[in-house]
Amino acid sequence: MSDSITLAWPRGPLQGTAQLPASKSESNRALIIQALAGNGTLSNLSDANDTQLMRRLLASPAADTLDAEDAGTVMRFLTAYLSVTDRQVLLTGTARMRERPIGVLVDALRQLGMQIDYAEREGYPPLNIKGWGANLPAEEMAELTVRGDISSQYISALLMIGPQLPGGLRLFLTGKVGSRPYIRMTLALMQHFGADCRDLGSVLEVLPISYKPADYAIEADWSAASYWYSMVALSPAGGQIHLPGLRRHSLQGDQAIVGIMEKLGVATKFVPDGVLLTQQPPTGAFSQDFTDCPDLAQTVAVIAAAQGISVEMTGLESLRIKETDRISALQTELSKFGATLTEEKPDVFRVAATDFEVNGQTVATYHDHRMAMAFAPLALRGPLTINAPQVVRKSYPRFWDELEQAGFKF
Repeated sequence: MSDSITLAWPRGPLQGTAQLPASKSESNRALIIQALAGNGTLSNLSDANDTQLMRRLLASPAADTLDAEDAGTVMRFLTAYLSVTDRQVLLTGTARMRERPIGVLVDALRQLGMQIDYAEREGYPPLNIKGWGANLPAEEMAELTVRGDISSQYISALLMIGPQLPGGLRLFLTGKVGSRPYIRMTLALMQHFGADCRDLGSVLEVLPISYKPADYAIEADWSAASYWYSMVALSPAGGQIHLPGLRRHSLQGDQAIVGIMEKLGVATKFVPDGVLLTQQPPTGAFSQDFTDCPDLAQTVAVIAAAQGISVEMTGLESLRIKETDRISALQTELSKFGATLTEEKPDVFRVAATDFEVNGQTVATYHDHRMAMAFAPLALRGPLTINAPQVVRKSYPRFWDELEQAGFKF
């Protein structure tokens, strides 16, 4: 793929069927749990780079160095998985990954008796993982206290190894708990594979009952669906898109896009094989807390600005430590279209635009797949160029193919 692509919409409403990737979040959790459970079949696994990377690394039991590249779930889930399986391995990643903190997870695993050393900078990858070593695991239930506002991936990583601990695991969560739906997803998948675990609010418990082999079919990805919601909202002369593979009763927190987009101009109808999206009039200004669905923030910021709707956005704290500083990236790129994302007070942002215009701007993507896909729907309003379009391989490799199938011109 070239270093940039220019998109344009010829004319008329957006209509048709779009094929979504499978959920990366479900896929990566299911792969770790299956590796601990043994056997069983996982169907409809995501073709996203992060999931394919997880599969390859889990299938490399003899390797003494594993590269998680830029995949946060891979780095965090494997740190816990490799420790509990008593592997001795160097776990590394890209330059950006080596800037993303992991000290909270390492400290927790060390409290469980696992031996992990930092290969370079304290608190950051790469990690020398040495497993239990001479530290025999305790027979009583292990208890850990962790902040609830850390990445839910840390909490999920610890939960998934809970059944492997001789006495099980009890996690005490302090303060505000972020991304709670991802924690619920982890617990639900663990239960599907035979674990005995429960959510008691600020306490999460996992009993020392081993996983059992099971089959599981991965749902389509609601995060990926959010970009099609944006396209339907922006479609000239109305629009309708069918998205197969989505479930009404989903484990994914990003299903919150259904309610958010009702305010931004899209109605959702659940049909037997997925959902049907149709355009409707947007409402006025509103507030939205993204604590439980941070991956939707970029999508919503862009579409709200394009619709001229002021949205107060909270719960964005984790966006600073993603593939890029997503808040800064959004502020820079939105300004090119006449929009602003302003921090009105600590951790309270407002997106607004009065003279939003798409007229051939070039969008930088900052090595971030969601920047590319959040801004691409603006091509329905006018031509624009997306730099480094290949970044979508991280979660939605066929994104540009699907846009071309839907009628976009490149």
